[in-house]
Amino acid sequence: MASDYDVIIIGAGAAGLMCAATAGYRGRKVLVVDHANKAGKKILMSGGGRCNFTNLNSTQANFLSENPHYCISALKRYTPQDFLELVERHGVEHEEKAAGQLFCRDSAKDIVNLLLTECEWAGAEVRLKTSISDVRATETGYRVNISAGALTSTITSTLTCESLVVACGGLSIPTMGATGFGYDLAKQFGLSVLPTRAGLVPFTLHPELKEQLSPLSGVSCPVDVTCQNQHFREPMLVTHRGLSGPSMLQISSYWQPGDTLSVNLLPTQRIHEDLLALRQQKPQSTVAHYLAQHLPKRFAQAYNELHGWTGPLQGYKNSDLEQVAETLGQWQIKPAGTEGYRTAEVTLGGVDTRQLSSKNMSVLERPNLYFIGEVVDVTGHLGGHNFQWAWASGVAAGNDA
Repeated sequence: MASDYDVIIIGAGAAGLMCAATAGYRGRKVLVVDHANKAGKKILMSGGGRCNFTNLNSTQANFLSENPHYCISALKRYTPQDFLELVERHGVEHEEKAAGQLFCRDSAKDIVNLLLTECEWAGAEVRLKTSISDVRATETGYRVNISAGALTSTITSTLTCESLVVACGGLSIPTMGATGFGYDLAKQFGLSVLPTRAGLVPFTLHPELKEQLSPLSGVSCPVDVTCQNQHFREPMLVTHRGLSGPSMLQISSYWQPGDTLSVNLLPTQRIHEDLLALRQQKPQSTVAHYLAQHLPKRFAQAYNELHGWTGPLQGYKNSDLEQVAETLGQWQIKPAGTEGYRTAEVTLGGVDTRQLSSKNMSVLERPNLYFIGEVVDVTGHLGGHNFQWAWASGVAAGNDA
């Protein structure tokens, strides 16, 4: 008996929609299902509503995985330039903010519209407000039980397909509808799922430091943060809950509970030499004066008070200045934790990629079952890399499913 569809894709996010269009253009009969009321909800909220849709400098080095070589093949076969060409073909206005980071000039809706248009042109059907209650393997593929519509008028039906693609993301931002359904499906079919945790997420602080920094909420300054032999030189933002900003989000993907962060507040300065020179040239100057030259005024003042640096520099011994320089260059912070999945941009861990083909994302022992996007154990740095993984893995599976 013929299947209802050649390919059913679970998840109408970045990877799922990209996969659907790719498979549809191959002449496959494709259905995308998602329980959300809108396609691409996480796309819409990304990049402050303007979607950092790729990074021109994306390489394997920008990704975390227990199996670090897995992502190379897909990323090489569908590059940032390939997606940029698609964006330009659709006339989406874009701009480069930081080096390599491309954003929509107007709205993230442009990327969602691009993907939905591609699906429409490719003949791929997208069904929203549709939940999956059961998935079973058959001799020729898969049987999928779906429920659609409001609770008061739910319509339940069973569909069949030759190939099944799981693209339903991770656990980050549950208010957007994130669930562990993809992991459950993986386990159902005998795959191992690596432990998951929140990534690209703000830190929370212990009460004492949180209270000391709370007056600085909203202040941002460029820092160099180090943890687990990784470091990032990007802005840090003090929030009313703790520490955020690109540097903190980046390092959070490497941080483990109990780890200490080492923060260089003046990464472009030779702090000790600066202080020695200032003491010689302007002995009446203070540490506070020095900080005010290089840090936001509020931050400089509060940090100076926090460490009790008073009096003119002429009263400081060499060893005192060394201590000040070390404190500024290696501020040790032990976070209480992170804000967790509630605000995390990504989920670390997931389906173990050692069970998947790096060529087409299929399960090695089940070649008609695919896992793509965030549900697998491939997590990018901040700055468009996670979207590039979604596009690349979606195309890899779409060319085969």
